[in-house]
Order: sequence, then C-alpha cells, then structure tokens
Amino acid sequence: MKGRLYILFYLGLSILFYSCSETKTLEPGQYLYDGAKINIHAIPPVSKSTSRDLKTELKSLLRPAPNGSFLGIRVKLLLYNLAGKSADKGIKKFIRNMGEPPVLASYSAFEKNRSVLQNRLENLGYFKDTVMLDTVYKGQKLSAIYTASIGSQYRIRNVIFPSDDDSLSKAIARMQTRSLLKSGNPYNLDVIKNERTRIDTRLKQQGYYYFSPENLLIRADSSIGANQVDMNLVVKKTTPSIARRVFRINEIVVFTNYNLNQDTIIQTENIPKFDGYTIVDPEKRFRPVIFSRALVFKTGDKYNRREHDLSLNRLVSLGVFKFIKIRFDERDTASNLLNAYYYLTPMQKKSIRFEVSGLTQSNDGNGGQLSINWRNRSIFRGAELLTATAYLGFLRQYEGGGIYTNTNKLGIDVSLYVPRIMGPIQFSTNSGFIPKTRFSIGYEFYQRSDQYTLNSAKASFAYIWKETVTREHTLEIFRINQVNPTYIDSNFQLELDTNVVLARSIEKTFIIGPTYNFNLNTLLKPNQRTNNYYFNANLDLSSNIIGLVSKADYKGNEKKILGVPFSQYIRGELDFRHYLSFSQTTKLVSRITGGMGYAYGNSITMPFVKEFFVGGPNDVRAFRSRSLGPGTYYAGSADTTNVTDQPGDIKMEMNVEFRFKAFSIVRWAFFVDVGNTWTLRYDSARVGSQFSKDFINQFAIGVGTGIRFDISILLLRFDYGVPVKEPWLAPGKQWVFDIKHGVLNFAIGYPF
Repeated sequence: MKGRLYILFYLGLSILFYSCSETKTLEPGQYLYDGAKINIHAIPPVSKSTSRDLKTELKSLLRPAPNGSFLGIRVKLLLYNLAGKSADKGIKKFIRNMGEPPVLASYSAFEKNRSVLQNRLENLGYFKDTVMLDTVYKGQKLSAIYTASIGSQYRIRNVIFPSDDDSLSKAIARMQTRSLLKSGNPYNLDVIKNERTRIDTRLKQQGYYYFSPENLLIRADSSIGANQVDMNLVVKKTTPSIARRVFRINEIVVFTNYNLNQDTIIQTENIPKFDGYTIVDPEKRFRPVIFSRALVFKTGDKYNRREHDLSLNRLVSLGVFKFIKIRFDERDTASNLLNAYYYLTPMQKKSIRFEVSGLTQSNDGNGGQLSINWRNRSIFRGAELLTATAYLGFLRQYEGGGIYTNTNKLGIDVSLYVPRIMGPIQFSTNSGFIPKTRFSIGYEFYQRSDQYTLNSAKASFAYIWKETVTREHTLEIFRINQVNPTYIDSNFQLELDTNVVLARSIEKTFIIGPTYNFNLNTLLKPNQRTNNYYFNANLDLSSNIIGLVSKADYKGNEKKILGVPFSQYIRGELDFRHYLSFSQTTKLVSRITGGMGYAYGNSITMPFVKEFFVGGPNDVRAFRSRSLGPGTYYAGSADTTNVTDQPGDIKMEMNVEFRFKAFSIVRWAFFVDVGNTWTLRYDSARVGSQFSKDFINQFAIGVGTGIRFDISILLLRFDYGVPVKEPWLAPGKQWVFDIKHGVLNFAIGYPF
C-alpha cells in the first residue's frame, strides 16, 4: 500500500511540474528532440492529396522517433526523469524501468535524414530536386524542419523488353503484357525492383531454377527530355549459362526422420519406389501414400516455384513434421535435371498437456476448470491426428440469503483427423492445405444443483478444407446430439409447468443434421495493412428432411427416434469484424454479429444449446452474462443481482472498441456495445420478448472502458461496462447511464 501511495505521489507531482520536467536530466549543450516537420514546395504545384501522401511517406523515413506521448504528455519520459539517473533499486528503479530515456537531438542524424529524404525523392522520380534542413529551438528542445523543393515528376514514356533470339529473352518478352511498368506512370524505383522480382518469379514457374533478379538490368534513360524516361530491360551479359537453362525434376527422395547427424549420402537404387518417390523410412513410421498425396512434383516435371512452395505448404499442413527442408541438386553438369531431396523431422508422436483455469464473474460466481489434452500423431502411420480431451469444471454462485448454486460439468471429447477426403463426397483442392476428414464423439454431464441435470452425447463426421491461409470451410455431413435430462428439481418443475417454451427447451431431444461454416480472417496472414477483416458464416440444419418426409408436427404428430423426439429447425449466424489500424498498437475495431433460429415441424422451440444469448464479457459488457432480453422483458427486479439465462431465437449486436497502448505492457480501450435478443413466437411467460417492427427501440446500449495487460503469451482483460439504455424500462425512462449498476468483466483475450 505504501508503494502505491509513493507512485501516486510521484505522478501527481510530475503532472504539476510537467512543463519543466521534460528536460530535467539533460546536460548543458544537450537538447531534447521535439520531432520534425516536412514541407513540400512544388513548382508546378501538386494536389493536396499528393502533397499529403508525399509528406506521410517522407516522414516515415525519419530517425530517431521522438519520445512517445499520451494525450500530449510524454508519460514514459516523465517517469524516467522522476526516478533520476541513479535509481538502481527500490521504487525508483521500478518507476525508471517503466519509463524511457530522453531522445536527444543530433545534427548528424538530421543531416542523414536530409540525405535519405533526398534519395527517396529521386527514387520517386523527382530528379534534380533539393531538400533543405532547418532547426527550431525552444528552450532545451530542438525540432527539425525539412523543406523539399520539387519540380515535375518524371514519367515513363516507353518500356522496351528484350528482343534477342535466345529462349530466356523470349520468355521474358512474353511477360510484357502484365508488366508493372506502364507508359505514363510515374518513375518509381520500388516498382522497378518489383518488376524484376515479378519476372524472376514467372521464370521460376517455367523451369529457370538458377535465374536471379540480379541477372536482369532495367536501364532508365532520362535524357529524352520533357520529364520522361525510357525503360529498357536487358539480360546481363555476365549471366551464367546455368541461369539460362530450363530444368526438369529427375529423382525425388524423401527422408522421413532426418537429423543433423544422419548420413544422407546413400545409394537409393536399391530402395523400392512408391509412385515414383524414393522414401527413406527404415523405421516404417509413415505410409508412403501420404507423400504421394502431399508432394506435387513428379519425375519429368518442369521445375516450378509455385509447385515447390505448394509441396512445402502441404507437408506443413499435415501437422506431423517439426522441421521441413528441401534441397535441389543438379544430377550432373551436362544435363538439365534436378534431384529433389526432402528432409523431414517428425514431431513427437505422443504428447499430453494439462490446463487449469479459474474465473470470477461479475454476478458473484467463482469457479474453474481442469482439462487434460492427449495427442497421438500419425496413429495409423498416415499422418492422422487423434486427440482426446477430458475436462472437469465447476462454478459456485451466490444467490443471496446464504444460498449458493453449484454448476458442475464433466466431459470427454475424442476426434480423429485424417488428411484426405473420405466417404461419399470426393473433391480435390489445389491449395497448399491438404483437406481433412474429422470423426468426433463426445459426452458431457452437466448439473445445476437448483434446477436440473443433463446428459449429452454427440458424434459427427466432417470435412475441413482451406482455400488459402485466410479462408477455411467446415462441412459436417453428419452430426447427432442427444440431450437427456436425468433429474429435474421439484421447484424448477413447477416453473416448467407454467412455461411451455422453457420446458420444451430442456426436454429429451435428438439433434440430427448437417452444418456448414465458412471463415475468412485476413489477420491470419501477417501484414501491415490499414484495414483487416474477419467474417464467419454458419448454417445449422436439424432433421429437415426427416421431418418433412415423416410429416412431423409437434401439435399432434410428434415423431420420435428410439422413443426420443427429434428437433427440427433452421439456424443461421453471421459475424463480421473490421480492424482499422492507426499504428501497430492503436486500432479501431468494429463488429456486427447476429443470427436467427426457426423451429418448426417436430419442434415448437429451439433446443436450449442452440439458442442465442446476450450479455457478458464478450458482447454487451454493461449487462450480466446471458441475462439481457429478450426484447423488453426483464427477468430480474430492482433488488435482483442474479438473473437466470435468457434465451432468444434472434440476436442482433454491434460493437465498437478503440484500443491503444498506454505504456509498457498496459493497453487501454474505450467501447460501445449495442444488442439484444428476441423470440419469434409469443411467450406468455416473457411478455415483450417477441420480435416486432419496434425492435430498433429495444436495443440495450452500454459504454465502458477497460485495461488490458499484454504479457505476450496471454492477454488479461478487465472491462467495466455502464448501462446507458435499458430497454425493459418505460418509454422515456430507458436512457439511464447507471454507473452504480455497472458490470466488471474479467476475461482472457480480446472480446473480438
């Protein structure tokens, strides 16, 4: 406690004397770098957008960056100065480590920046222009001003490709139609480099294995006048003959258990081949057929970089190899043949992992979960993956008046992933990801001490395939789930007797049918783009054909399987997210999500496990978990803190969150959450829950702020949400901004 008071005391003083504390630790003759400004002086004038883009690009080249600031205050510099240079222990050392030393102004750095800016302008086609440097003093602070005087930007007049008769020049000439160098476009050195890389990539797709971008020269002739240049592409005379030849694949050898000490110089003539591949696997750990499916190259094929990368990606996607390396060697100097050698280091065949988690909910609930995860890779020697997870969880929730409710669950899930398509549907993919077939079974025992006990058994058969690293499809051809309540408390039974919807939602039922899920996530591919997207779509069907064929009707013709009614419904769900990045740690994240489930035929309601819920740490954070709605209905009262789960058939939700770095590992966020659920049918036990044309006025709204601790391996999140609009209140009284009844959420990871 004493240490915290010291920190608050130091922070208070620092804000009070901020104006003079930034330069506190500077020696005489030292100046704090106060940033830089870039001016563009163009004759003839350029557009505002061109000037703005040019300033942004030039400013990104400046080094070093000044001390960072938060709301105009250099917090980390302030902390460093408060601690002093001699802070080597205690609270002062702690404060200093949270800060950063002052960034000093340096004339040598300014002059280097000026030279870099001059060079970049020339690379962008602003030839014979100048960059002037000026400095501005303000006390012991020094800033730099760079003024770029530019003329007209040089543009491309003609692009001339090689016209020689050799095969290499002809191959390059055929690539002219898709050239990045276009007549009329501005001169840009980066585009020129990219054009060389593009040509090299295309040549490697045509068998020119030893060609390099350095073998290609692009000459720019700016002497033609009128601020124009001619681009002439030439194959260097020094290009070695081996780079001018097209190579084909000769022998393909796979080492399935490679290590650095292994002798790979072996005679392969006596090793039997499988489908043209030589598989070196003395321990018989893998069936050869998996390599025939994963590798794209065949003996006699022309070398192709795309197929080279495709084979590597497929081997990685098998999930059984820790390290993968490929080497190509000439068979001999006289032939145009390459031998391909794949060096594969397997992962550990079996592994086990224990996980322990704890949670504290805002509605006075405390609990945790223990899980054991076991994996067996290539269990049948075909790169299969067998996973088994057993878990035990509990939650103890205080209901008031000395009464506690215990929720316990115990379950096991077993899945087998086979790296190929099995069953009635057969298809292939040209992506770098091998499609998989998944077999799954599971069982869960769920007990709520004051209400009921459920037993749930499930099994499924699914296909999983990827188009790219960012696009994934999952199609469950067959899925069955039986829910069986084995105990219902007498008091809870009285509630079920008066609420048909609730009673039907937890009764015995079979869920039988296919599901389809599509996921797009551009963040899975590392990038520096300003805009990234996440989209997930899910379609869930249950007993549609069975119900139609049997003419099932819950009103008088209810059908059963093994004496248990089956659920009949259509359910869809969408989730769209947009990530707008201002910097690596500053983002504006938006989400629109929702769904609808329609029960018909053999069912009057959706199964409880397929309903929608709103409220909690990952959606509308100003309201308690799964307690919001549906519609204008409210299950609690003025003095109620705990509300039972409130399912709905329709869900609509929108979220906006601004995230940024405060300092060190501390992240901060401000958010707005909007959402609710509704029922499709009238529910006499929950008046106001049915969806209507007035749904827009029934959205709940919450605002809040949160602190997050990013410690690399996980992110701890504390969000405090405040209700702004409570839809169950009378019209005119719904806008509340009720800080007193705000909700504190603790979770791991971001909400979306």
